[in-house]
Amino acid sequence: MNIKVKIRRFNPEKDRKPYWAEYTLDAQPWDRVLDVLVSIKDEQDGTLTFRRSCAHGICGSDAMLINGRNRLACKVLVKDLGKNIVVEPLRGLPVIKDLTVDMEPFWRQYRSIQPFLINDDPPPYMERLQSPEARARFDETTKCILCAACTTSCPSFWADASYVGPAAIVQAHRFIFDDRDHGAQVRLAILAEGNGVWRCRTIYNCTEACPREIEITSAIREVTRAILTGEIE
Repeated sequence: MNIKVKIRRFNPEKDRKPYWAEYTLDAQPWDRVLDVLVSIKDEQDGTLTFRRSCAHGICGSDAMLINGRNRLACKVLVKDLGKNIVVEPLRGLPVIKDLTVDMEPFWRQYRSIQPFLINDDPPPYMERLQSPEARARFDETTKCILCAACTTSCPSFWADASYVGPAAIVQAHRFIFDDRDHGAQVRLAILAEGNGVWRCRTIYNCTEACPREIEITSAIREVTRAILTGEIE
């Protein structure tokens, strides 16, 4: 099938502002948007810039705005978009070039919630054991691949980049409700600050954007409840 792809491009070395470039090519219905972008780069314009890695929805590196929604280019099929495809970089992050954005503001918020196990007890001989029931309590939020699709779909983040964002709260949830971790109160204190959970307006953009189908808004609500009650259930 013949498709038209419209890409929002920008090269800071020569462009004063972003512009739209259009490409026409043949694609199969089962081709992914990532396949289409690779084809354009290989056959029409080698200067087109975007991130990719595993191409199987695990690394999260090829998140971008596709037909108005944040998605992974490697997970969206041409047949689900039709003959007109519009691709833009993620919103709310500085554009380095074309579809590649500067992820540092996202990583800075991620680091701020201390996304690692905090436990000062002497380590056991083999591993810190956990029951299946205890693991199930936070299993949902372990699925996050840090693609930034949720955070960059959030109007609160667009309005103020100091907001820690949905992805960071999801990562905090993963440790707050892990019974092997002893840093829950530290993280709850961080998220109780003005740029923490209170910035969430329950718009659900983040949940809709998540390629791993994590119930992000529910996770934010659980963290908020823990802050308000002081109890981790």
